[in-house]
Amino acid sequence: TAFTATYGSGKPVIGILGEFDALSGLSQKAGSRTKCPVEEGGNGHGCGHNLLGTASLGAAIAIKRFLETQKCPGTVILFGCPGEEGGSGKAFMARDGVFDELDAALCWHPDENTGVRVQTSLANCQVLYKFNGKAAHGAEPHLGRSALDAVELMDIGANYLREHMIDQARVHYAITDAGGFSPNVVQPHAEVLYLIRAPRSAQVKELYERVNDIARGAALMTGTTVEIDFVKACSDTILNDTLQRVLYEKMAQIGVPEITEADEAFARELTETALMEYPKADPVHPIHDELLPYTGQIEYECGSTDVGDVSWVCPTVQAKAATWAFGTPCHSWQAVTQGVMPLAHKMTLYIAKSLAAMGAELMVNAELLERAKQEHRRLVGPEGYVCPIPEGVKPRSMDSLHK
Repeated sequence: TAFTATYGSGKPVIGILGEFDALSGLSQKAGSRTKCPVEEGGNGHGCGHNLLGTASLGAAIAIKRFLETQKCPGTVILFGCPGEEGGSGKAFMARDGVFDELDAALCWHPDENTGVRVQTSLANCQVLYKFNGKAAHGAEPHLGRSALDAVELMDIGANYLREHMIDQARVHYAITDAGGFSPNVVQPHAEVLYLIRAPRSAQVKELYERVNDIARGAALMTGTTVEIDFVKACSDTILNDTLQRVLYEKMAQIGVPEITEADEAFARELTETALMEYPKADPVHPIHDELLPYTGQIEYECGSTDVGDVSWVCPTVQAKAATWAFGTPCHSWQAVTQGVMPLAHKMTLYIAKSLAAMGAELMVNAELLERAKQEHRRLVGPEGYVCPIPEGVKPRSMDSLHK
């Protein structure tokens, strides 16, 4: 489901990143103040990618028209990037050279604030550990070798690891196959999915090897075997101050859309009904209605995004816009219910215009682009981009990991 749409010719080549994937189990009726699935167990846009891809498309179309009217050299490419949610689609694309021709990349993400996105992200890798043992009836358990025991021992070992890794690192896991439903049978097969995160890819790789050793130890302790199945990975994000300052200027020139009384009323009702447990929720002023000033200060975030891999390949800049009320958690029905409201629509158009203005500036301002490239080369270092996904690993859907 990845695609590219291209217009123009020659340099510079500016990429617009678009995401469009939804999340499982988050079906939700738009505009509802309470949880109300459209389809029980269905999918929903709990991270706003319905808006993300739409604004990216709008920006690409506007840059195309700029190139047409100005009759200047340059190429704009819209990238349809699948599987950001748990799949690291852009990392696979970067590994295979899809972004190599870009001089710069532009993107954005829905948020509770409006401004330039100055957050870093954690690198990560996702690994499926498959344990195989020997089945036996509960009357003769000594004849069996429990794969579920191995999974549980591995999880215990990983929890003991937490004290001995850096504070910014994270190790998450989910048992995706417990081996069956009969407690009086020794489970011959069990699986556990791990997500390992740290500020840099080299730190993730080190933790990955340590977790592998824990898995092998669990297999030794239980007389089972373990298969280590590397699923995906993504890199941390490199910020580009040169591009961020110009993007802020463009966002300020265009101006944040007006927040209407109707926008405020809906956000206030939703806040009072479904968001008060979240620390940032504000029933008095529920929506951020101005542009955050750009200070150049980096903010450290514990989430991950495959935009990080693009940022290692070329200078990359991201915007954000308040498409939902303060306190709205990502990956929630509360985010889905706000995703097609008037506030979300006007912010989507605002970002489309801002990214288009940024792209047009890059098309004609060679000096700006060169400064951004120099900053990028300095931050990336002489080694350049090294994809954290090994050759031979192919993209997979999350559903395939649970079958």
